[in-house]
Amino acid sequence: MEHSTGRPTSPPIMPGWDGYDVPSHLQRAFDVPVLVDNDVNVMALGEQSKGWPEVRNLMFVKISTGIGAGIISAGSLQRGEDGSAGDIGHIAITRGAGIMCRCGNSGCLEAVAGIPAVMANLRATGIELSSVDQLIALAKTGDLSAMRAIRQAGRDVGEVPNMCVSIFNPSVIVVGGALSELSDQLIAGIREVVYSRFMPLATQNLTIAASRAGTNAGAIGAGIMAIEYALAPEQINKAQMSGASVS
Repeated sequence: MEHSTGRPTSPPIMPGWDGYDVPSHLQRAFDVPVLVDNDVNVMALGEQSKGWPEVRNLMFVKISTGIGAGIISAGSLQRGEDGSAGDIGHIAITRGAGIMCRCGNSGCLEAVAGIPAVMANLRATGIELSSVDQLIALAKTGDLSAMRAIRQAGRDVGEVPNMCVSIFNPSVIVVGGALSELSDQLIAGIREVVYSRFMPLATQNLTIAASRAGTNAGAIGAGIMAIEYALAPEQINKAQMSGASVS
């Protein structure tokens, strides 16, 4: 998602939406400014505000159908040049070798550790699942196959934050998304990889934790994004100039 225009760019899970002008579509019904962003970016804003307001370097990892990260560095959300910062789901990982991803490449994290991949792995062992709710319910019963699959997904996901710790040195990595109810197993797998591969300097102050904002992270973050837009100096100046001309 290109935040400056609100247009998706070749989204793998949204065929037909490439380049669609989302703000203009909504403005046909609502005569207001429209802001559009990746869900995980908005969730990162909400998570920091609700759960970690004192943290200035945070990485929010969403594990769902897709896998993505929202990166807050020096207190600011980092979208990158074209809005693709944090697109960790399509980074190649060790266990992904030869596995095709829906993006057209092979070896992507998402193709190995996304919810569809986890469910497919379990079906291969004879466990039929048709929804993420069934997966969560099965794991909560203590089913060893389901718990191992979730733990392995955590290990796979951990390969990418493992790299990010070296690059931007966050103090907190937060794990959320559709599998947040199984965060204990996920986080155990992520910690296993991250903590085992670094010198103490990089991890001595690193916290890997479940989302504190939970399912409200996105709504809170969207509110914060709107407030920050409305209170930006250029918007305040514009409103003042408009008010002066009316009076």
